[in-house]
Amino acid sequence: MSRSEDLFERAQLFIPGGVNSPVRAFKSVGGTPVFFQSAKGSIMTDVDGIDYIDYIGSWGPMILGHCHPPVVNALKKSINNTTSFGAPTEIETDVAQLICEMVPAVEKVRMVNSGTEACMSAIRLARGYTDREKFIKLEGCYHGHADQFLIKAGSGAATFGEPDSSGVTRGTAKDTLIAPYNDLLAVKQLIEANPNEIAAIILEPVAGNMGCIPPVKGFLEGLRVLCDTHRIVLIFDEVMCGFRIAKGGATELYGVMPDLVAMGKIIGGGMPVGAFGGKREIMAMLAPEGPVYQAGTLSGNPIAMNCGLTLLKELNATPNIYIELEKKGAYLEKGIREVFDNHELTYALNRVGSMLSFHMGVTQVTNFNDACSADSEFFKKIFHGVLKRGIYFAPSAFETLFVSITHSYSLLDRTIHAIDESLKELRVF
Repeated sequence: MSRSEDLFERAQLFIPGGVNSPVRAFKSVGGTPVFFQSAKGSIMTDVDGIDYIDYIGSWGPMILGHCHPPVVNALKKSINNTTSFGAPTEIETDVAQLICEMVPAVEKVRMVNSGTEACMSAIRLARGYTDREKFIKLEGCYHGHADQFLIKAGSGAATFGEPDSSGVTRGTAKDTLIAPYNDLLAVKQLIEANPNEIAAIILEPVAGNMGCIPPVKGFLEGLRVLCDTHRIVLIFDEVMCGFRIAKGGATELYGVMPDLVAMGKIIGGGMPVGAFGGKREIMAMLAPEGPVYQAGTLSGNPIAMNCGLTLLKELNATPNIYIELEKKGAYLEKGIREVFDNHELTYALNRVGSMLSFHMGVTQVTNFNDACSADSEFFKKIFHGVLKRGIYFAPSAFETLFVSITHSYSLLDRTIHAIDESLKELRVF
């Protein structure tokens, strides 16, 4: 028995399912989750001393690799002062100012402790600003585990959503409307069916939780027009793609200005963190300046702020990072496509910068239904094939792979070769 297997057995005695976040349990791919003990650059080492090329990067924030020396130094320096004040610090303003300078849509920002908290607070703020209760969520986009987000589509385009988790009430679900991602007409129909009732539309401008799915041409632009026409707050959840697809996020990449942006991951340099920000007049509704209450004892934690500021400063000052990430993402995409084509496979492969995913058995994936129609059993076989060859992909066909600046071309070649060897082993020709 490996140490990971032993540790998983023990963990299940004290932790529900043996993990503190469901996808880590490997339920969608089968097998025992790998327990890790260290990481450096793009290599993670498990408790049995086995190295893996990492394509999770802590689900996005390790854009410059694990244990990036300037971030580690900032962490060590911060700990000498305290782990938390629960009182104002200068570093909070430094981070807020830099975010406002980097992200065109953000004029003021509030720090929180997680992406879930950022999205939850952004919805509350939009409701307070518009004095409306309903909001539209795009199917397949993940905005954390707050009750109002754990909603699935109802029976028609203009119906209320249904609870997608035990513990979520129908009363909560009635205010969440669901439309397919990349379907502007469905969004328009929801707005028309609920006149003057919708406070916000929230979406991942580049989806990362049904695989990587970019917006089709005109989708984000169309949402902006609808929101302007009907006085609806447009919220971009960039917890995953923010500061990764471009220095200024989706606004820089696609030229569409949201009203609010939810952020996380990278702004903490890998530490637990979240934030939401946007137009000055909307952010002015937040307590203590306005009537919308939001608070957090550990918000603006000095350790997270110092690590995040260090990382953001480097991203802001070094535009070549994004050029290099684009090149490496394109290189990996090209290599995977060549392998799949050589094996005469049917597949869809989406990429935006350093975010990438592939879906087997389908030719395109533009929304959640497309992703669900892919061959997840085939993905499982590829996952385990590359895992035993030292490649750590996200343990789900509905997740995104992340390339970091520390993925050398030799590591990318090893990854491409591992996929090829796995397919040969499966006798797929």
